[in-house]
Amino acid sequence: MNPVRRPFRYRYDNAVLYIIGINILVFILQQIMPQVSYYAALNPILIIRRRFVWQFFTYMFAHGGISHLVFNMLALFIFGAQVERQIGSKEFLLYYLLTGILAGVFSFGIYMLTGSYNVFLLGASGALFAVQLAYAVFFPNAVLYVWGILPLRAPVMVLGFTALEIFSSVFGLRSGVAHLTHLAGFAFGWIYFLARFNMNPWRYFTNSR
Repeated sequence: MNPVRRPFRYRYDNAVLYIIGINILVFILQQIMPQVSYYAALNPILIIRRRFVWQFFTYMFAHGGISHLVFNMLALFIFGAQVERQIGSKEFLLYYLLTGILAGVFSFGIYMLTGSYNVFLLGASGALFAVQLAYAVFFPNAVLYVWGILPLRAPVMVLGFTALEIFSSVFGLRSGVAHLTHLAGFAFGWIYFLARFNMNPWRYFTNSR
């Protein structure tokens, strides 16, 4: 058996709720001790000069404000809980953490190439784009209401958001939003499905009814 595709024994442990709890705890610590953001957010200079390599992991659990936290955790609860039930908690944790870390590494590389050394990257959005991709693959016929009024099938919503991120990154819209981190999370999620599950997301999107 291909070791990359060796499945975990299925179990469901509400990992999404634990992740949400950790994010909330970190945010509270950020408010009590602002220096937490300095150590947790991903910053190229700190990684290079001070070897803060843990930031590739911790940036996913720190947020820039209450609205940032609430939006991300709500998305994680809505999409992540269903994906976790589908693939099991161990697989979900591997997927979530790996895509998030790789999105951070990719962003670090882009920041270094472009000279954006003073950026502080925070938030779970990179991993969340991967989670939304997984939701669309496993539940391609699910209908979601964007802004509570516009019904879209899950694949259409995910591909639409991804197209918006590409457009925004090219034309520099919504400055301060890490568009490339979001796109990297989506891309690494797609690669994960190909490598780990031998599943092509596009086939599931186009074969849904």
